[in-house]
Amino acid sequence: MIGPILRRDDSTMTKLPESADHTVRPRSAAHEALQKGLARGWNTWNTRSMLSHVLLPEGFALSLGIKEYRQGGHLKEALMGRRTPGAEVIEPGTHTYDGSYTELRLRWRGIDVLVQTAVVDGSDLVVLATPSHDHRRAPLLVAESGLLWNHPGELASGDGELVCRCATGRVVRVFATAEDVAEPYVVAQTPYLALPLCGLVGLSTGRRRSLEEIAGSVLEAKEGAEKAHERFGPEAELYRAIQAGLAWNTIYDPLKDRVVTPVTRLWNLGWDEPTVGDQSSVGDPVQYLGYVLFNWDTFLSGYMFSLENRDLAYANIIEITKERTAAGFVPMWYRSLGIRTHDRSQPPLGSLVAREVYRRFGERWFLEEVFDDLLGWNRWWSTRRENKGYLSWGSEPYEPVVGFDWESKGVGDLYGAVLESGMDNLPLYDGVPYNRSTCMMEMADVGLLSYYVTDCDALADIARVLGRTAEARELHDRATRFRSALATLWDEEKGIFLNRRTDTGEVSPRLSPTLFFPLLARAATDEQAARMISEHFFNPREFWGDWILPACSRDDPAYGDNVYWRGRIWPPMNFLVYLGLRNYNLPEARAELARKSKDMLLRAWRERRQVPENFNADTGEGWDVTSSDPFYHWGGLLGIMTLMEKSHVPSFESPLAEG
Repeated sequence: MIGPILRRDDSTMTKLPESADHTVRPRSAAHEALQKGLARGWNTWNTRSMLSHVLLPEGFALSLGIKEYRQGGHLKEALMGRRTPGAEVIEPGTHTYDGSYTELRLRWRGIDVLVQTAVVDGSDLVVLATPSHDHRRAPLLVAESGLLWNHPGELASGDGELVCRCATGRVVRVFATAEDVAEPYVVAQTPYLALPLCGLVGLSTGRRRSLEEIAGSVLEAKEGAEKAHERFGPEAELYRAIQAGLAWNTIYDPLKDRVVTPVTRLWNLGWDEPTVGDQSSVGDPVQYLGYVLFNWDTFLSGYMFSLENRDLAYANIIEITKERTAAGFVPMWYRSLGIRTHDRSQPPLGSLVAREVYRRFGERWFLEEVFDDLLGWNRWWSTRRENKGYLSWGSEPYEPVVGFDWESKGVGDLYGAVLESGMDNLPLYDGVPYNRSTCMMEMADVGLLSYYVTDCDALADIARVLGRTAEARELHDRATRFRSALATLWDEEKGIFLNRRTDTGEVSPRLSPTLFFPLLARAATDEQAARMISEHFFNPREFWGDWILPACSRDDPAYGDNVYWRGRIWPPMNFLVYLGLRNYNLPEARAELARKSKDMLLRAWRERRQVPENFNADTGEGWDVTSSDPFYHWGGLLGIMTLMEKSHVPSFESPLAEG
């Protein structure tokens, strides 16, 4: 018999007034169809926990937790990489993009359990929990029902099952293979099952399935996921790590009814959530930010997705592009609080990525969806960031929308301008003056000029595909002008492009991989490229070593800081340098950068199931400091280079079909 019913009805709910920043902009029919197609079925859509499996569009959640008796704790939500004392340890495993198979290992307070899920019969979820621990009193697997994000429906429990009657008319029943025991002292506010973890435990929706049937379905889904990676040959494990970093961080945004991929779930909920009572990972609710999309991070995720999943590639590129500000630029970030950075942008990589994704799939509608926004962004750079014929990073004061601290932190000063570079504390910008009249730092920046020329070239290619000949000429002319400006930053004595102060004309002697980015813009001659690589890339006093490439040269005074962009290795830097090397006949540097980058990623994946944000340039570790998130999706860029070397990725040099 079914017990008490919990009902939720949204018929009387009214929405709060939305600020201009919170408003969902109208979508094209193609954009709407893309998102509706993605936001369906079972997946780990809930950003709060990697053990929460949600059915869309119904919003029904089956969220797993652990109740243990030795200390009397209840782990209600689980995330990768928490650093609070006694926090759970998650080892993520394979996760298909469509949620058809997932696996992770959870360790917490002496409890060790492997959790695997599969989607069967098209629409049913099965879960297999395999414990590897020995407790005097078995801990419980708590399977809690829920209707997330105020989705309407009814929840009930009884006779060892959970029932959800969804507003769509669908009825979801959840069955367990273990006995549902009476345990009222759990952290739950909706119907749940409490299942002793003294052996294998299975859950199934749709109909009751035996443990053997569930285990068989999970094994079949696992083998199917692994078979899909066979096309990568010896690099299958490498791709599995890349995919895991992306898929585990892909979530559903209920406010804008969209699927997006933030960099990491920890950034969505707050870096260090404090303990609440003895519930070691419930966290302080005031820290729940929903999610944050960063600019260049999201564009790069779109490129990584394009290896196997067209729709997620399109979705992430389109969504971050559509967060443009009223001024016309794509902001540094958009947060689910309904705010953007109105003072600064980030490296303009959108056109480059959009062009390459089009090269892979060849669908004009995608280019039409983003072209005008990317063109407005491109024009913004030359309008708002041109500085004496060059380009400089900047930050312009603005009135906060909600009063969130990051709406004022760094705004209108040097720190904000450095943040626009995407490299928060890069030594290259130490001590550079910030001009409050122009709202820019007094530095002609090699990296920014290189990004911008590359953006102009890529966007001109897109314009030609779309038959936008006037815009193509406009972009070609801007590329020519700023490529010429970039050429003047070549230092013949040092054999590399160098940043130059725009107030004094003084050349900056500090080195960073951003100074190799003229290779990305095809702004270096063959002779210049050869000198840069022989005299600097392969120079052990600067960038060469067992692990490469540090964000500042090894002989820089800041290298020993080993914190964030001061001395550590960053995946996007390596990736962009690698793309530049592809434009020149530099096969040894290209192969070495790909190999050493792959080795770093595989080491972290094999030893710790991590896809780190950044790495120690002396040890190759991504886990030696707390300022490196252990599961940040752009860590996968370290493996993309090898896949490109092995021709698993379409070449950037292949012809681009024009309309």
